[in-house]
Amino acid sequence: MFAFGLSTLALQNFLPLSPGVSDAKARSKRNRLSIYLLTLAGVIFRAELAVLLAAQVAYAFVQKRVALTREILPAGLGGALIGLLVTVPIDSYFWQSIPLWPELVGFYYNAVQGKSSEWGTSAWHFYLANAVPRLMMNPLTWQLCIPLAVGMKATRKASLDVLIPLAAFIGIYSLQPHKEWRFIVYAVPGLTAIASIGANWIWIRRAKSVAYRFFSLALAASTLGSFAASLGMLAVSSLNYPGAEALNRLHELAAGPQGVINVHLDTLSCTTGITRFSQKLANVSPAMAARPLWFYDKTEDPQRLLSPAFWERFDYALAEKPEKVIGRWEIVDVVEGFTGFAILKPDEDSGKGASILAPVGVMSPSDASGRSTLLQLLRGFENYVRSRITNGWWIGIRMEPKIRIMKKQTGPINISP
Repeated sequence: MFAFGLSTLALQNFLPLSPGVSDAKARSKRNRLSIYLLTLAGVIFRAELAVLLAAQVAYAFVQKRVALTREILPAGLGGALIGLLVTVPIDSYFWQSIPLWPELVGFYYNAVQGKSSEWGTSAWHFYLANAVPRLMMNPLTWQLCIPLAVGMKATRKASLDVLIPLAAFIGIYSLQPHKEWRFIVYAVPGLTAIASIGANWIWIRRAKSVAYRFFSLALAASTLGSFAASLGMLAVSSLNYPGAEALNRLHELAAGPQGVINVHLDTLSCTTGITRFSQKLANVSPAMAARPLWFYDKTEDPQRLLSPAFWERFDYALAEKPEKVIGRWEIVDVVEGFTGFAILKPDEDSGKGASILAPVGVMSPSDASGRSTLLQLLRGFENYVRSRITNGWWIGIRMEPKIRIMKKQTGPINISP
């Protein structure tokens, strides 16, 4: 998100000045700032911004809006130098590898060696046909507003100045077999700006004809609909991190002075929300001496996981498949996760198998902060819609057990979900 913020600010300064503004000094300053910010963000945060920078600078250079010696080289070299002075010492220290430039290592591994393909590949048109429409959310932005902004003579030049570099950026990244929406998300503010040109063209003419009035109402309705859809997706996305929720629950279950606690975290747990920030700190002060000392293990080696001796040192385990945890263990809690949507009939309760988030009133203590209020609001909204609008029908969210919180035991084994 740091890279997204800096890239958005950079693209703002790349926008052409108003036709009436001819201050060459102001234009040159804006161009240098744009190049500097994109270079800095690419060196420190996200290497893919180098492609966006190249597309923006190449287009501006062809349009004779930037000069090589006055703007491109000073800003580019300055941003790269400052970025390297920031990222190399800090990342080298934390990764204990000197010298280390993480973005260069990642770019070489994923793009040059092609290792990113091991995470899956997509068709060349994935970004255009799938990712961009999903990122834009409102279908009228890319089906109506952007084509209109480019098609109208009065707005074509301004729209193409923004669109061409972004299209080149997306096109170049489409050549990479492995594709993810996050690689091209930096184009969204620019595409939204173009769509706003088309939307403005329609809105200011809404009194001139029935067609303009209809499309103006459609734009207003689609904006509200997109906002509602975004809120719904926000709620759903919170269900995609059962690992983080499981670790929070474990910290509460094992709270108190229990000495040293060893926990094994399986692959699904680690890839669904668990980070260093969610782990308990070591006892670094006298005030923390009474708290348990937590140690976390993230071993993935299949051979080690098959050894009974490996599991002997653990007190707890977060596991997707409890049958793979060797020894005598008890399942003390189960964390559910999102698996899809379900159409509920009037006689079906969303709290049974397909819930908005989770049934209100049966949450664990870790859910009580903030999420409880969200659950109550969503449940109230659901009840209103089902009783007043849809005659009992509803689209619910299907939840299934994802992570089992397991505790080593000496009594009978319980592996039931």
